[in-house]
Amino acid sequence: MAVNSLLSRTSLALAPTMYRAITRLLFATCRHEQHGIEHYHSLQASDQPFIVCFWHYSLVMAIHHHSKGNWVAMVSASSDAEYVSRILQSMGFVTVRGSRGKGGLAALKEMMTLIKEQGRKAAIIADGSQGPPLEVQAGVILLASKTGLPILPFAGGADRYWAFRSWDRTVLPKPFARLSSCFGAPMTVPAKIKSQELEYYRLQLETQMLNLYTEAWGIFGIDRHGYMAK
Repeated sequence: MAVNSLLSRTSLALAPTMYRAITRLLFATCRHEQHGIEHYHSLQASDQPFIVCFWHYSLVMAIHHHSKGNWVAMVSASSDAEYVSRILQSMGFVTVRGSRGKGGLAALKEMMTLIKEQGRKAAIIADGSQGPPLEVQAGVILLASKTGLPILPFAGGADRYWAFRSWDRTVLPKPFARLSSCFGAPMTVPAKIKSQELEYYRLQLETQMLNLYTEAWGIFGIDRHGYMAK
């Protein structure tokens, strides 16, 4: 037990440095294409917080694109996600822990407080920490309704990549890959929405996110990542 505990603490301590070094070198070899970047620049120029929303499979790409700034991110409450939390914290993010099945509402409230008191931008995974994949969960809609912040949808693709055997087929680009980053038009959600309205906006965002997914991968002739990897 003591040995396992020591190994766990050591790996947690080393993970952020190793991740930053490896991904910095990896992404430096890649060629980047950006589509809809004007939506991102417009929100940045407004000097107001906003919510970046992305699919779970693109976590590595999303971290790379949004590693600078005053961010708060929701990370799963699972023990495995502690690695993600440590990595994000080492890059300047504040993290809150929670998921649909464990502490999700408390995490959303904590995000709202940090947005209000510190003016932080928010990063949230559209399909959550457990999926189903490519299905938007209600949390991002609630956050937007409660805070009044616009949602900026994001999807990424690559022509060459590894897809992990996880529920979402998490993507890691291969060296010298071509990458696509697709941003959608910001979406606003009214305050104090009811359950039926929440579902309406959830479906609206899901449609936009799926369209961005199709665009990001279609650039490379890929219909669905993880199943047609080159």
